[in-house]
Amino acid sequence: MKPVIIITVFIFQVAQKFVTGIHPSYNIFSQQPQQTLNNNGLQYFPQSYQSISGGGRVLGGNSYFGNFVPSGPPPQPGIPLAPQPTQDPATLGCGTPPASCPNSRYRSYDGSCNNLRNPILGTPNTPYTRLLPQNYGDGISNPTLAKSGNELPLSRLVSLIIYPDAPIEDPIFTLNAMQYGQIITHDMSMILGSTQAQPHGTRCCSPDGQLLELANIPEHCYPIVLPEHDPQHSQTNTRCMNFVRTITDRDRRCIPENQAAEQLTAVNHYLDLSIVYGNTDQVNQQVRQFQGGRLRVDQRNGQEWPPRSLNASGVCAIQSPQEACYLAGDARVNQNPQLTVLQIILLREHNRIANALSKLNPHWDDETIFQEARIINIAQHQFISYYEWLPIFIGVKNSLKNKIIFNTKDFVNDYDESVNPTILNEHANAAFRYFHSLIVGSLDLVTEKRSSYGSLRLSDWFNRPQILEEGDNFDQLARGLNTQPESASDQYHTSEITQFLFRAGQPFGSDLKAIDVQRNRDHGLASYNDYREFCGLPRAHTFNGFLDVISQKNVEKLSTLYESPEDVDLTVGGSLEAHVPGTLSGPTFLCILTEQFFRTRKGDRFFFENSGTSGLNLDQLNEIRKTSISRLLCDNSYNVRAMQPRGFERISHSNPVVPCENLPAVDLSLWKDMSSGHALPSAGVPLDTVGYGGHLFYKK
Repeated sequence: MKPVIIITVFIFQVAQKFVTGIHPSYNIFSQQPQQTLNNNGLQYFPQSYQSISGGGRVLGGNSYFGNFVPSGPPPQPGIPLAPQPTQDPATLGCGTPPASCPNSRYRSYDGSCNNLRNPILGTPNTPYTRLLPQNYGDGISNPTLAKSGNELPLSRLVSLIIYPDAPIEDPIFTLNAMQYGQIITHDMSMILGSTQAQPHGTRCCSPDGQLLELANIPEHCYPIVLPEHDPQHSQTNTRCMNFVRTITDRDRRCIPENQAAEQLTAVNHYLDLSIVYGNTDQVNQQVRQFQGGRLRVDQRNGQEWPPRSLNASGVCAIQSPQEACYLAGDARVNQNPQLTVLQIILLREHNRIANALSKLNPHWDDETIFQEARIINIAQHQFISYYEWLPIFIGVKNSLKNKIIFNTKDFVNDYDESVNPTILNEHANAAFRYFHSLIVGSLDLVTEKRSSYGSLRLSDWFNRPQILEEGDNFDQLARGLNTQPESASDQYHTSEITQFLFRAGQPFGSDLKAIDVQRNRDHGLASYNDYREFCGLPRAHTFNGFLDVISQKNVEKLSTLYESPEDVDLTVGGSLEAHVPGTLSGPTFLCILTEQFFRTRKGDRFFFENSGTSGLNLDQLNEIRKTSISRLLCDNSYNVRAMQPRGFERISHSNPVVPCENLPAVDLSLWKDMSSGHALPSAGVPLDTVGYGGHLFYKK
């Protein structure tokens, strides 16, 4: 046995002994809600893609009707919402069904009525679905245990051993490829009970980072216990990192008490720019200007910025009352500088489109301009996500084979109401989190000549967006997105997220990879071995059974950490697989990612390539297909004059920087209303009343 492995085993054994000696059942926080209504909605059996290994079809989760809270009246435009009193989670239900479903040409903000047979499908506060059954320690809700009944290895120890810091650059792709992935994942899910943007209000550790006595642990706590010889945190004698469990349908008493819990997501499940427009009517009203179809902005130094958050000191790590802290459709908008740059780009793009539409169609009212601009903005986002971003991550051939993208100049019209668009727990909380490895710890400030004269340390600017408004930083960071390489897709992670996450001026912070492993167990995801088998790989009966896709070195590490190959967490095992050629992930995560993005497009009635319901005619659709991430950056920065055509790829001889005006652009004149001065139908007006057929109002 190698010396490093001996040390690892020693640390592991000491840490395990420490934890089980003081808190023998530290991860057991059982909930005992009373039995109430269970789901009585339709059960769908969504179509599945043809798996890479020839696996079978996948069953979808149940739809939810029952024990819902009626929504109140919307707030008056421009009037901030008053803080709401804290409610007992058991009274909140698992989603709010719409009162009715008008046959509108526009999406709802919360995703309701997208599926007319099951109107609540994909709405906020509804459960994730799964590919495989839950693997809870007690079969119901407690975090996962080893098959022996023992504790799994400490998640922090797994992070230290499996995910060290090694500065390896991706040879092909830019930082924007990583960052747009965060835009996509925030658009599709957010675990309920956390903002995923700043430290949680519930404290599961003492102020000095010590374990609390069992009697003092708040409900929903599942703290990350640190090994005794943690190389960083032992310097401060810290033994505990905060971790709060995700709220489930069991917590809200939406299922019988003997049924396995499913976590809830706080946002709608569709790829619909809810991060810009909000997931509820109430949030949408807060971000809209209600004039000219525009979103609210604040003007400073000749530039447009998102409006100020009403709770700046609560959601941002501001150091003075004057510092910027933004309000957007998503609570995580301020999380890190490059995420905020893209959120602002998408906000400005909506207003750019709205301004153009209002000039083309001066007879349109605010609502019509707003909704039509929203259609265009969402369509561009979906095109970039599916045709520019996704082939990099899951492969062009894989995407074409599994009908995720199409080589066509026509509509695709592949919507299927029996396909469940609900986000897979395994996707949002394991497979997609693999790409945390792409994060870089230092953000380059890049000039128009593509020289870097400085950089920002990532951990200095978590939840502090003021840096974007200093000097020319916004444009320099925007150029940096398309110039700086992302980190390689591998097991190595910058210490900025494994040692200093959300450190807020402290010497050390939290550990994102330990959180990922802990979240895997919190959600009771089935084991890596289970998903290997599900996705077509042979089931491993010994650790050496993993050698078909995992290196000998990493298999040895797994064997020192885990008692059995049956215990390896999906988050961990999947992250160590060799990549499928032409993709950025191994076969198990690729299987999950492919399934999710198949469902996301095919289960979305309003997807941009569907005729009629997309709100686009064929000429407009083909204009949308001209958009690109580089064009968005050009159009919505102030002094960015040039970009390479393929912004997710590094600058090269085959992808040179060119003037912005040389990049293809969407011709918005195709949205000129030719209906003799009559406005388009407003949201909520049934289509059959106006005879809308997809080509009625627009010139060819």
